[in-house]
Amino acid sequence: MIIECTNCHAKYQYDDERFERKPSKKIKCARCQHIFEIFNPAFAVQPAAKSAGESTAMKRDVEPRKEPPKESSTSEAYVPQHSTDKLTEALQMPVGKRLSLAIIDGPDAGSVFRIEKPRVTVGRSNADLTLNDTEASRNHAAVEVRDTLFMLVDLGSTNGTMFEGQRINGSVELQNHSEFVVGTSTLMLIVTEDN
Repeated sequence: MIIECTNCHAKYQYDDERFERKPSKKIKCARCQHIFEIFNPAFAVQPAAKSAGESTAMKRDVEPRKEPPKESSTSEAYVPQHSTDKLTEALQMPVGKRLSLAIIDGPDAGSVFRIEKPRVTVGRSNADLTLNDTEASRNHAAVEVRDTLFMLVDLGSTNGTMFEGQRINGSVELQNHSEFVVGTSTLMLIVTEDN
């Protein structure tokens, strides 16, 4: 499911299983550090007989509940409709920043790859960053750069791309020093000032 910060409106991919059968969870936005509550869709569908405006028990935070129809219809494209969100921006490198992927665990540990274009693929072969990792798919994942927004996208890999201990479904936003796992390799995004 796609969730949205109620403060800065950053969007994130969130695995429903992380609710651990609870009706809601409080999480911290990686971008603005705002703590907000998200609701388990498994609990939201039970009062289906009520209209969207009548369910008060599940709608303590009214703001994000106005968005789900728009988000669910565009979740595959990762681009919200009628929004000025940064996800609609074209792929482009940020000015004055240097981006790198450091391999911190796995067969290629210690290697650093400089990101010099706004979309870099990671995989076992025919990728921009080729890993000596038999558990990685040929084209496993991609890092997409939209100025100061960095997205990790799984490219339909066999074993999945892991972020914060969870297999991602589609894409997630990365921050400076975010770690993710491709095959048996752990990579870290590093953002520094370009002097």
